[in-house]
This record gives sequence, structure tokens and C-alpha cells, in this order.
Amino acid sequence: MSPDSPRGSTRRGALAFPLVALVGVILVSLNLRTAVTSLSPLLGVIDAEIGLGAAGMGLLGMVPTAMFAVWGVLTPMVLRRMGLELLTVLAMVAAAAGQIIRALAHDPVVMGVGSLIALAGMGIGNVVAPPLVKKYFPRHVAAVSMAYITGLQLGTVVPALVAVPVEEAAGWRVSIGWWAVLAVVAAIPWIVEILNPGVPTAPPRHVDGATDAPARRIRPWRSPVGVALALFFGTNSLCTYAFFTWLPAVAESIGMTRAEGGLALAVYSAIGLVAALVVPWAAGRFEDPYAVVVVSVVSYLAGFAGLLWAPGAAWVWICLLGVGPSTFPLCLTLINLRTRTQAGSAALSGFSQGVGYTAASLGPLVFGMLFDGPGLGAGLAFLTVVLVIMTVVSRTACRPNMLEDTLR
Repeated sequence: MSPDSPRGSTRRGALAFPLVALVGVILVSLNLRTAVTSLSPLLGVIDAEIGLGAAGMGLLGMVPTAMFAVWGVLTPMVLRRMGLELLTVLAMVAAAAGQIIRALAHDPVVMGVGSLIALAGMGIGNVVAPPLVKKYFPRHVAAVSMAYITGLQLGTVVPALVAVPVEEAAGWRVSIGWWAVLAVVAAIPWIVEILNPGVPTAPPRHVDGATDAPARRIRPWRSPVGVALALFFGTNSLCTYAFFTWLPAVAESIGMTRAEGGLALAVYSAIGLVAALVVPWAAGRFEDPYAVVVVSVVSYLAGFAGLLWAPGAAWVWICLLGVGPSTFPLCLTLINLRTRTQAGSAALSGFSQGVGYTAASLGPLVFGMLFDGPGLGAGLAFLTVVLVIMTVVSRTACRPNMLEDTLR
């Protein structure tokens, strides 16, 4: 090898820079929910100081899914004009800036602006993470997806667990603002990649015989695979976010205490960590991972039946409900397993998450109206219909067909 050979072409570079990319992907995943779950436990304290009011707290609760949906649609458009790594850096900078603005807020307007900026960054991060995996680790999609999804789950659970202790020790501004440091750190590996590009584990322009042309515009809605995965993501997100919002109230309605209701939500969320480790592995090992959908749906339905007809065993049913969102890591993993190219992964990621988080914003609203009106049975009947739809559309999403091969 000549002295003029680029560093990225050396064996050392081929090893080192994918490791930098792996660290970068994991750090990004840890940042994708911190602005959501670090704020929720402190809304009462923040309201008392800056006067959010019921309407303000309600709007802050709607911002995450709304921004995730909007940026699910917009991010692929931006990607056609900007490199994947640069957009990732900008997403993390936005996440950090927004959280700092929120920590300095002295009125609801500034708090709202900070939330919009932070969650725009995280919405972009949601979309760019799968194509980053596709670009740098095309031969290790399942393994790296497992690491990335586990990071996302940890970034969901840990901020909620430490929010109150940090607030009690240092105040709510520190409790919600210090997560900006993690976002800044997550940008560093991608700045390194921009300044000194590394070598993916396989050439990104030739995956399964396909040529990855970033300039090519892929329209996922013109493929049955794209439509099926978007609907799969949407129905999964609707059910998941309905329970994220209403499970404590549901638990209280069947005789549990307020403290037990909060613990029920923690258990529901924590089971997702196990799914994050198992499901991407299963999706990569089996050509058709539809069995994951069947297990998830059956667990949900058994949990519904138990809540209605045997509430005395509530913890059993809550654990079964926690198995239900195992379809979430499956959806994220399928974004890469059902595309041949980085461009396809980016387009499918944006489309499926745009549809998914739009549906997610409707789930808590519709379930809440039914729960407060006719009662728990009506709310669970609505979610049962959603699960039936998910069972049908996920059949197409799980079959081993590629987005690029099915475009019409």
C-alpha cells in the first residue's frame, strides 16, 4: 500500500471507524426519548413555578408524537440535500439546544419553543438511525439494531427513573437540562466521521446486488412492503402510546393504588428492554418473523381479558401487556431488513415513522375518550380492532420481500 493511500482504506481504519460509528449509533439512540420522559414526572413542579396550566401541560404532552410525525415526513426530504452524518450532528445539536432552552425557561412560551426544538432533533434522530445502521453495518443489521433499540429503551426508562431524585437534589432545571450534555456527546462520533470518513463493514453502494443511489427518490407508499410497514408501525404505536398515557389510570380503575399505577407503567416499559435484546436477533435469524407479531397480539389480548374479567391478578396482566410492544423493535429492525439500499432505508424509515407517530398521537385521545365515557371495556375493544388490523398488515411486512423490488 502506498503512503498516499487514504487512511480509511487501511485495515486499521476499516476496523476503527466502524467502531466509532457503532458508538455513535448507540449514543444517538440514548438521546431519542430523554426530552419526553425526563419532563413528564416534573410537570407539576414546573407548573407551580412558571404557570403552565392544564392546557400547557396537555400541549407539552402532544408535542413529542406530533414532532416525531412531522419530522418523519420531512427528514427524507432534507436527507436528499444533506449528508446523513451532518444531519445526525444537527439533530443532536437541536436536541441539546432545545433542552437547554427548556431548562432556562421562565414562561410557558419559552418552554414550548425549547420542547419544539429538542423534539425536532429527536424526531430527525428517529429517522436517521436506521439508515446509519444500514450504511455502516449492512451485514450486521440485526446485531447493531439490537444495540440501538436497547439504547433507545434505556433512554426512555432511565430519565424517568432519575428525574425526581435529581430534581430533589439540584432542582428541576438541572433535572431536565443536564441531558443536553448527552446529546452533545452523541454528536462527536459523527463529527469525527465527517472529518475523517471511515469504512463500513461492507461497501454501502452494493448491498445484496443493489446499487445505492442517494439521489434517487424512493416513494415507499408505492410499494406494498412500504405501505404494510407504515401501517404496522402505526397500529403498534397507537396501542403502545395509549398505554403509556393511560395505564396508571387503568390500573387505578381496577383497584390498584396510585403508587401501584406508576409502578405498573414502569413494569410495562421495562419489559421492552427484554424485547429489544430478543426481537432484533429473531428478526435477523428468521426470514419471516411473523411469530413475533402473533406472540405480541396474543399477549395483548390475554392482558385485556384479564383486566376485564380477573382484575385480582392484575400484575400478571400488566406483564402480558408489557410483552405486547415487542412489535416496536421488530418494526425498527424491518426498516433495514426489507430494504436493499441506504436510500431505501431512509425513505422507508421516514414514511413508516411519519405514519406511525401520527397514529400514536390519536391513540391516547381515542382511548381516553372511550375510557372516560363508556368505560374500560370500550377502550379495550377499540384497541382490539387496532390489533386485528396490525395482525393483517404485518403479514405483508414480515414476508421477505424488498421495498426496492416492489415499487410500482
